[in-house]
Amino acid sequence: MEVDRDRAVLAAFVGVSVLGGGNAVGIRFSNRELDPLWGAGVRFALAGLLLLAAVAVLGLGLPRGRALAGAAVFGALNFGLGFALAYYALVRLHAGFGQIILAIVPLLTLLLAVAWRQERFRAASALGALLALAGVAVMSRGPLRETVPAASLLAALGSALCVAQATVLVRRFPPLHPVVINAVGMTVGAAILIAGALTAGESLALPERGETWAAIAYLVVVGSGVVFVLFLFVIGRWGASRAAYTFVLIPVSTVALSAWLDAEPVGLPLVFGGILVVVGVYLGVLRPAV
Repeated sequence: MEVDRDRAVLAAFVGVSVLGGGNAVGIRFSNRELDPLWGAGVRFALAGLLLLAAVAVLGLGLPRGRALAGAAVFGALNFGLGFALAYYALVRLHAGFGQIILAIVPLLTLLLAVAWRQERFRAASALGALLALAGVAVMSRGPLRETVPAASLLAALGSALCVAQATVLVRRFPPLHPVVINAVGMTVGAAILIAGALTAGESLALPERGETWAAIAYLVVVGSGVVFVLFLFVIGRWGASRAAYTFVLIPVSTVALSAWLDAEPVGLPLVFGGILVVVGVYLGVLRPAV
């Protein structure tokens, strides 16, 4: 029985690492027909409804007071601002490139937790940050099909920073079930994204291409549903630190999927820069303290 449970957890871990890699690719396909803020808003509006239904089915109930405020702030920062920047970045950046940059999230989370005095500073964290930033610098100078736009690169880094800050900030509010936090957060984020799309004068047209509908369906059901549930399953049995290895493995599947589905060029700078990012994240976050 114990062996079967371990196999189930390992299968879930692999599932998160592989299926999560499709998110950035799905965003790239969505961005080809839908304006970025509108596309992100549609995704999280549908995903929020899906998770609100899960809240009702599971009988979890919605939060109130400071707990509700915390979930709303988390949603505004993580899904509203963070994914607005991510969708903007992936208009020009290839999915694999963008996902490797977002792999810095665990490291940024640790450094921000130190800044907020939630955790203690470690020298390995500083070394990891330097290696990860060096990796991003190498990737940004690589011979891709076109020059990496500075605005897109900064948007991807800003997205990673928003997600990391949201993760740290939510700890200052009363704890909630992860399904509830994300149900409220995605709904708030969707409202911000759609309001941003209206303000920016984006087209609010529905997709006409089958591949766009397929990408949105994947992002809503798999990227924001199945992956989330599997990740919670892994955390519940392995703990957060061990489960965090998915952040290192997801970019590998993203690069492979992007090269296959989106013809992303995979040259030495992308590979070498990606290795530096992975090593930096490992040293800064995943390596056991000695």
